[in-house]
Amino acid sequence: MKTKKGMPVFWHVIIISTIIILLFPILFALGMSFKPLKEAYNDTLNFLPIPFTLENYHALFESVDVVKITWNTFVIATIITFFKVVTAFLAAYAFVFLEFKGKKILYFLLIGTMFIPFAATMIPNYLFISKIGLGDNIFGVIFPQLSDAVGIFLIRQSMRSIPISLIEAARLDQIKQRHIMRDIVLPLTRPAITSTGIWFFILAWNEYVWPVLILKSVENYTLPLALQMFISSEGGTNFTVAMAVSVITLIIPLSLYLIFQRYIIGTFASSGIK
Repeated sequence: MKTKKGMPVFWHVIIISTIIILLFPILFALGMSFKPLKEAYNDTLNFLPIPFTLENYHALFESVDVVKITWNTFVIATIITFFKVVTAFLAAYAFVFLEFKGKKILYFLLIGTMFIPFAATMIPNYLFISKIGLGDNIFGVIFPQLSDAVGIFLIRQSMRSIPISLIEAARLDQIKQRHIMRDIVLPLTRPAITSTGIWFFILAWNEYVWPVLILKSVENYTLPLALQMFISSEGGTNFTVAMAVSVITLIIPLSLYLIFQRYIIGTFASSGIK
């Protein structure tokens, strides 16, 4: 196959340009968080923090309890991730290795919930949470998000790569179901479970719409809600402090993604193989 000599250069330019475009918002937020507000307004396109200052972070920590808000965000994201991963693993195991009536129909019904828009379930969930007294409570944010059909789909795709003969051999040796799950299936699907869990964590960490409906008190806020406190539609936006909130918000999920990116990419790449 003949290739033009200019094509590799062309694709390198495209890739580098894409990387710059994707990194620019992160570099912009980082630079502006260390800039005085006046300089940020005067030289918006230059994200280099000249002069360098920590006053935005001082103003942030004086305005809100950043530690408490970060802890709220971490608790919500961790609990949601744990339950979503556990329920997805158990459901995926049942759909792959167990036989029961209506298995395919039930699976496709669950997968069908992926296509239901959030707007369709938002009001029923809000009314339910209000009725059980979890309004303005972090557990009101957590309760409707204890399972996820996307996780079932991704982990099921990973389990389908496990030879069924391996499970049948374990059953012939009279190994109990829980031991098969724990000692055979879990180690083989750990990369998919890890990547799916990281993905769930990032989604829960960055969630805004549902928490803003439930949480009313500042002490119960998450980091995305705290960011909104420094953004005003009337033109009084202190966006350098908002950028400081953004930097704090992105540190943990970005770190997790960078550490586990090979698992995440591998899981999504393999989800359509079989």
